[in-house]
Amino acid sequence: MPHTKNISIKTIVYITVATLAFAAGTVHAQAWPAKPIRVVVPYPAGGTSDILTRMIGVKLTEAWGQQVISDSRPGANGNIGVEIVVRSPPDGYTFTLMDIGNLTVSPSMYTKLPFDIVRDLTPITSVTFSPYLLCTHPSVPVKTVSELIALAKKSPGKLNAPVGLGSNIHMSTLAMQQRVGTQWTYIPTKGGQSSVMSVMTGDGDFLMMGVLQTWVHVKSGKLKLIAVSSEQREPMFPQIPTVAETPGLEGYSAGSWQGILGPAKLPPDIVNKLYNEVKRIIALPEVGEKLTSQGSRPQAKTPAELGKWLATEKDRWIKVVKESGLKIE
Repeated sequence: MPHTKNISIKTIVYITVATLAFAAGTVHAQAWPAKPIRVVVPYPAGGTSDILTRMIGVKLTEAWGQQVISDSRPGANGNIGVEIVVRSPPDGYTFTLMDIGNLTVSPSMYTKLPFDIVRDLTPITSVTFSPYLLCTHPSVPVKTVSELIALAKKSPGKLNAPVGLGSNIHMSTLAMQQRVGTQWTYIPTKGGQSSVMSVMTGDGDFLMMGVLQTWVHVKSGKLKLIAVSSEQREPMFPQIPTVAETPGLEGYSAGSWQGILGPAKLPPDIVNKLYNEVKRIIALPEVGEKLTSQGSRPQAKTPAELGKWLATEKDRWIKVVKESGLKIE
């Protein structure tokens, strides 16, 4: 009998401890977020990712009562900021919002990348898609992509495109070049604005760049728009053909995907709560209108869809870079 009582007491203790642990875990999960959330933007302040972080952050703060802080950490095509997130604890208080297209290029371009984009990050959701605009300096004697290709083939290497080396824009332009078998020269720049300025001043001949950076200059006549990089024509400028309408470039598609990721091993309840809230926010009419006016389309991939997309895009760019022989240390 005493032996039975001892077993019962032990059992009661075990059950009590397990119950308390479960209750503590449940309270923790329900309490998230209980403090400010940091979103690392791995680019200079004022860019698309920073603007989106602040726009969504205001709505998240309204919904959850916790401040969302945009923390700009530029460098190495976004890799410095991403590494900060990878090394952060998976507690739901550090994320990144960035051009995830750039992220999928990094494994191909950097031989010493200190993280694996599939293994070391938790996909949350995509936020927007924005096509690139293919523009030339007004003096370049072309009106279509076919004419640009023909001019490049006439004088191999003479035409030049200013780009941030290793960026998604660089890879998208390179993929187009590989498809049509032509040559042009890439001029290294510090990024979007310096690339645009290079073409506007005539130092560069053409470029692909986001709507935010180029559209105002297209309207002023300082850049000549000849195509958009999306699969279908854009409602914002329906008269402009897509790159994919060019013979030899059927099915071509490129652009800026903005998305949210966290460190590996984030609890599923936190992932789902953030995904559902961001999906709700970008579906709001006032948010959608603002995004559309900036040339972006709301796009909320599920965590599983985003994870699959990251892996597929990573493999896509490995093939493109392998064919080109490019490497950046």
